[in-house]
Amino acid sequence: QLQLVESGGRSVQAGDSLRLSCRVSGGSIIRSAMAWFRRTPGQEREFVAFISRLSRTTFETDSVKGRFTASRNNDVNMLYLQMNNLKPEDTGVYYCAARKSNGATAQADQYDYWGQGTQVTVSS
Repeated sequence: QLQLVESGGRSVQAGDSLRLSCRVSGGSIIRSAMAWFRRTPGQEREFVAFISRLSRTTFETDSVKGRFTASRNNDVNMLYLQMNNLKPEDTGVYYCAARKSNGATAQADQYDYWGQGTQVTVSS
């Protein structure tokens, strides 16, 4: 059973950069595809970025393409989300998630393990 803990969220200004981290314990992430999701005010949880277990496949939702990048370090069981040129509409709670398998998907119900989330607030 994997446990995921996000960190790095804070209040920033529009245009700033921020890197979120997700520490995983309880097992190795080497076999797990992972992703970031977020819940923005008044919205359902939405997909942000995906990364396959060996980082060979990554993709992002259209609204963050060119600004957000997911990465991982399997040696230390960490997942990251680099967020550049942040916008007020990026405000929300960001969650990391892991699958038991490596298949690529943006569907939240396909992920087996979730963190508790970290708050990102972007002011204009």
